[in-house]
Amino acid sequence: MAKTKTAFICTECGAQVLRWQGQCPQCQAWNTLVEGVVEQGGGGNGRFAALAGNVGKLQPLSALEPREEPRTPTGIDEFDRVLGGGLVAGGVVLIGGDPGIGKSTLLLQALCQLAGQHPVVYVSGEESGEQVALRALRLQVRTEGLQLLPEINLERILATLNTAKPRVAVIDSIQTIYSEALQSAPGSVAQVRECAAQLTRFAKQSGTALILVGHVTKDGTLAGPRVLEHIVDTVLYFEGDTHSSFRLVRAFKNRFGAVNELGVFAMTERGLRGVSNPSAIFLSQHSQQVPGSCVLVTQEGTRPLLVEIQALVDSAHTPNPRRLSVGLEQNRLAMLLAVLHRHAGVVCFDQDVFVNAVGGVKISEPAADLAILFAIVSSLKNKPLDKGLAIFGEVGLAGEIRPAPRGQERLREAAKLGFTSAIVPKANAPKQAVEGMRVFAVDRLEEALSTEIFG
Repeated sequence: MAKTKTAFICTECGAQVLRWQGQCPQCQAWNTLVEGVVEQGGGGNGRFAALAGNVGKLQPLSALEPREEPRTPTGIDEFDRVLGGGLVAGGVVLIGGDPGIGKSTLLLQALCQLAGQHPVVYVSGEESGEQVALRALRLQVRTEGLQLLPEINLERILATLNTAKPRVAVIDSIQTIYSEALQSAPGSVAQVRECAAQLTRFAKQSGTALILVGHVTKDGTLAGPRVLEHIVDTVLYFEGDTHSSFRLVRAFKNRFGAVNELGVFAMTERGLRGVSNPSAIFLSQHSQQVPGSCVLVTQEGTRPLLVEIQALVDSAHTPNPRRLSVGLEQNRLAMLLAVLHRHAGVVCFDQDVFVNAVGGVKISEPAADLAILFAIVSSLKNKPLDKGLAIFGEVGLAGEIRPAPRGQERLREAAKLGFTSAIVPKANAPKQAVEGMRVFAVDRLEEALSTEIFG
């Protein structure tokens, strides 16, 4: 009997080395090499056959007629928003998030909504059928028409899906599935890559919309090789604190919709419910105006959101003042403090600065710069900003205020929610007056801070 060959495989990039090393030679990640079995044999069994018969055929692009992909709404508005309008036939969606954040709950609710109109299959690799039924009973959802398959063998799953021909199928989760063609354990790099590739191939050939649930690492990224995110059409992440009742679903990749789209849910006793007015979550209700609070108009995908930015500036009691941000980029905070000192003369080198985005939302766009600086100055001077003020704009290293995309939509959203004044970049100044709102268009940081907006 031939001796089984082993190698050390990187869990991040899938690279193989013969001996264990502390650092992967390919992706430079530390402590990611684990021992696994080297797969033998070739691909002559049809596992890597082409998806269509005309794959190798040369044809002019102008001869192809594009068509709009039909959508299958899930019945959950916020989920459909993140997906770009619904599920696409043959599309593969990968959804990840922390344990217990609500991935299986959301997908079970969506499948129960679809079961009355389309054939759907729920493949459970982590829970037994009784456990899934118990969750459905707790959520009080209608399960008629929903087919359940507790299985982790890839070949049996594919055979069942080929027979059932569902419109939508959920694999929960991809890390529990294994293929008999490989000798490595479920969850290994080789198994995850092979199972994802075979399931994706099935979805493209059959037209079944496939949803894969993926585990995440302690850093919050999807576990397994990065090729998993390249194979699928859409990548969604659950965000939010498990101790909070609110959950955010963000699209990081979407071939059929907007990237960085955001869906907001509230966790209730009967599962996840969409939040129609998410700005109300991210705006604190103060009985009176308080220093260090500023309202930012941010853009998440196609939706403008109003988020409260809070800052606390206090005298430092250590030689090295602290700079801490929650929901915002920490390196950008240090840069903004330097710009504030250099171009506005506001000194914070002997102050601890803490910045927080209310509601647990993560803001990555640079249009939050101006609101962050106003919150810092308000806390430093101990003067609250005017009530009904909304701010957005990017701050450059030269002190200029750079425009933000979709400025008119941001202003309309702020006016709709009752805000009466706004500070915006000069390039975002509205051509026509916004009803009920006074707009200050500024070009430089020092000009913005000199505006009479402190109460």
